[in-house]
Amino acid sequence: MNVRIICDSSADVSEETREKITVIPLTLYIGDEEYLDGVNITYKEFYEKLIESDELPHTSQANPETFRSVFEDVEKNDETAVLITLSSTLSGTYQSALIAAEDYEGRIFVVDSKNATIGSGILAELAVRLSEEGLSAKEISDKLNEEKEKICLMGIVDTLEYLKRGGRISATAAFAGDMLGIKPVLRIKDGEIVILGKARGSKKSNNLLVTEIEKTGGVDFSKPVMLGYSGLDDSLLKKYVEDSRFLWEEHLDELKEACVGSVIGTHLGPGIVAVAFYNK
Repeated sequence: MNVRIICDSSADVSEETREKITVIPLTLYIGDEEYLDGVNITYKEFYEKLIESDELPHTSQANPETFRSVFEDVEKNDETAVLITLSSTLSGTYQSALIAAEDYEGRIFVVDSKNATIGSGILAELAVRLSEEGLSAKEISDKLNEEKEKICLMGIVDTLEYLKRGGRISATAAFAGDMLGIKPVLRIKDGEIVILGKARGSKKSNNLLVTEIEKTGGVDFSKPVMLGYSGLDDSLLKKYVEDSRFLWEEHLDELKEACVGSVIGTHLGPGIVAVAFYNK
């Protein structure tokens, strides 16, 4: 029986993987405007509006009916499915999915990613790989629930403005940090943003991110690895790739990358450089 992999739109994946999965859009609000994330607003349009707007956008979870419509299609096509959702600490999307899945026991398996953006993305990448290897939906679900505990999502923030606007740091700290070119290195774990360290300038912050990756015990290159960026271009990501080339070049033929979407992009702003991988 064919296994369909489903994600909500908070998971950012490579273009290759996006063609192999079903994406359920979250609802995005910017000012008085309502959008379906990734449907009638692109990443570029989102960041243009984020930069221009005085108000932070916000997202709304997918409701059970949205999930049911997709589950009905899975049943109609005599498939099974694994659904990967945004971390339950960030959204009620996981609970909505569980409610919708109650009528599809044994057919739909819901996995709380405990992550977002490319962190959820590499879980989806692994799910596609396992599906292509012939595992059942239950086997994939069980494996994802085991492997998700090893996911590490880290990044560099280019500006402190959006952390200030979201109330996570004071206006004084944001102003001083931006004036001095301070770029925090963050880790996102179970929906919480943890500051691992701070560096002045791109070169030092790139080196600090490399150091923090090495502190985790190393990257498991047998599983998906992904880089992410936010904003209107990927120039800061390209600089990071050059500064960290020794980490990847002997292990990967290519580095997959994706744009960081609205859920994390709203709170950290443009200019993010992020890395998601599985610990050894």
